Amino acid sequence: SVSTIVSSSRVEHRSESEQSPSLKFLTNCEYRLFQRPDEAIHRGFDKQAEADLSGSRNFISNFEPLNHADIQHMAERIVDFDAFSKPMQDLLRSMLQDKDAEFVVCSATPRKIGNVSTKNPRYLQSRPDMTNPFPRYVAERGLRLHRTIPMSKPAPFPVHSVLMGRRNNPPDKAAGIRSLAVYNPIHYQELPELFMDLICSLTGKSPSTTGFGSEGALTKGPFNMLRYAADLNATLVSYLLTDLKGFSTAAGHIGPNVQVDHDISLLIPEVWCRLEPHEREPAHLIAEGSLEKLNDVEYKGEMIPVSRLGYRITRRFVRNYFGRIFDHPLSVFDENILKPEVQDADSFYDGVKYICDAHRQVAEQYLEDGTAEQLCPPLRALIDIMASGSYQGMTVDSPELRNMFTRESLLQSEWYRDRLRNKQASDLRLMTRHLEYLQKRSAEFTGKDQIRMLRLEDRQAWLKARLKEIQSDSYLKSLQGTLGLDPCMT
Repeated sequence: SVSTIVSSSRVEHRSESEQSPSLKFLTNCEYRLFQRPDEAIHRGFDKQAEADLSGSRNFISNFEPLNHADIQHMAERIVDFDAFSKPMQDLLRSMLQDKDAEFVVCSATPRKIGNVSTKNPRYLQSRPDMTNPFPRYVAERGLRLHRTIPMSKPAPFPVHSVLMGRRNNPPDKAAGIRSLAVYNPIHYQELPELFMDLICSLTGKSPSTTGFGSEGALTKGPFNMLRYAADLNATLVSYLLTDLKGFSTAAGHIGPNVQVDHDISLLIPEVWCRLEPHEREPAHLIAEGSLEKLNDVEYKGEMIPVSRLGYRITRRFVRNYFGRIFDHPLSVFDENILKPEVQDADSFYDGVKYICDAHRQVAEQYLEDGTAEQLCPPLRALIDIMASGSYQGMTVDSPELRNMFTRESLLQSEWYRDRLRNKQASDLRLMTRHLEYLQKRSAEFTGKDQIRMLRLEDRQAWLKARLKEIQSDSYLKSLQGTLGLDPCMT
């Protein structure tokens, strides 16, 4: 996907709740989605995966190739075979009927390596909104009718909420793995605490992680050796301009004893879309007691910085908002889930210490490899605090430090104005390069008919006007409220 930030003054037909000074827009650039159908081993459970894998033009990895004898054996066990959804049953039956077919894959049969089934089956799924565009079409038309948006104008769909997923693992003493399962279903963190976690890309254990760190291919060293400064700077600017909040959801485990896999992270968007805009605001949730602040705790003679976890949801949140989906939400989300420390206090507090250790270790690496020097001032200060506990006499709780993470501070800062000037200079270079190319091409043509046919003169005239516009002070002013361009990208 790709996203951008625009000043809301340039967006027509916004809703009453879309009044932030800047808005974030995102589009998915993929046609295929990288899917891991873990639950498909249970026949009939993952109907979407069975429907996808029963179709044609698939890209499939780590599924066992099954021959006629394998399918015949499966078909003879009628009760188990009937557990498949109809698309998978039809695929397997077609294999039996086609005597020329050599093999087929089944959603419930991952590839075996050394007589052990792999835990990493994969396939590329065609995007549902592209294979079936009707639901999105209805949603867009409904929005147009509600806001009376003409067909000649775009219907805006800005980002309203960011709900990050946390992959949390329980402790495994035998393997020397400490716990990250210290979060309850939903946490809210203010930007300093949130960016400590983002800088570390905190995740649970993962087979493709070569050390403490990151979830997702582009954040792991084996796949991406680039410094993260530009991405982190842009992310902070995005949060500050749009006033989006730092919510995260739990996946994997909540505490050492409750395994939730992706059930929670898939459920929360369903809850969120049932909240009114004001109900998603942290200030409102804190005021009504739906979010509680976590404070540092002294445990066994040691001060544990639990405040790094920010805020977490309470029984009131569960009753008020999960009740819009569940009849008896408090019987589902009990104290063991809302307060993971009651499961195992030792594991919980050691997990918090583990997170703080990770903050320090990653910050030290940023200082060693030079990444810290490319970070914007608020994040540069945060790196020192993560590494040593203070920056120029400030701690993470100092009002001066927290003021650096505000929109007002951003707009008044020289480093943000530098981003805007860099963007202006980059646009100027791009348009100049386009103009020089067209001038070169025009010189290569001998006949005016070719120049007229390609509209080269019209294009050059447009570029010259655009260049004049970009060089003006008004253009630089128009960039206010956008991401600009990071100095390390010029």
